[in-house]
Amino acid sequence: MKNTATRDKLIDSGAQLISQQGYNATGINAVLKTCGVPKGSFYHYFSSKEEFGLAVIERFASTYDASLVTLLEDSNTPPLERLRRYFASGRDYMHECDYATGCLIGNLGQELSGQSDTFRDALNLVFQRWEQRFARCLQDAQASGDIAVHTAPEALASFILTGWEGAILRAKTLKSVEPMDLFEKILFQQVLIRPAP
Repeated sequence: MKNTATRDKLIDSGAQLISQQGYNATGINAVLKTCGVPKGSFYHYFSSKEEFGLAVIERFASTYDASLVTLLEDSNTPPLERLRRYFASGRDYMHECDYATGCLIGNLGQELSGQSDTFRDALNLVFQRWEQRFARCLQDAQASGDIAVHTAPEALASFILTGWEGAILRAKTLKSVEPMDLFEKILFQQVLIRPAP
């Protein structure tokens, strides 16, 4: 139990620091200092900083995946309302973090995809998992007649995730949720439209 707790503490502290300052700017010593763990303990749990970074990605992705299940796969809520709740949750988080962090996976994708195939592949798998959650919600919307069926739900899911990640980046640079609001507005008014009668 103690071993797992120490490893979790390292990952949680690392995730917080990496969210604030990026992977490359986050040193092992800073992580150790933040969580009060001796240096030898780090290498007991992780063979390298890269392995540690992958563990941070997986922890964040798993936690976020659980929230996506709650937001996007609640069969008691109409599919488009699920999407609206997802977007509202994202805006709330941007207010909470004062536009400082945004999406850890998106941030790392921008920072590391050109530097490491290992990180790029890991991050891409996370995005693919998230797209599948969106696709299932959109399939429900198409099945219930809420949106047209002329575009494959997988393509719509990819469009939504890509556009939303971009909106989060713009929100950080503007320190405003306006880009997120605009993305959602155009998505619902121009893309996710009801089938013609």
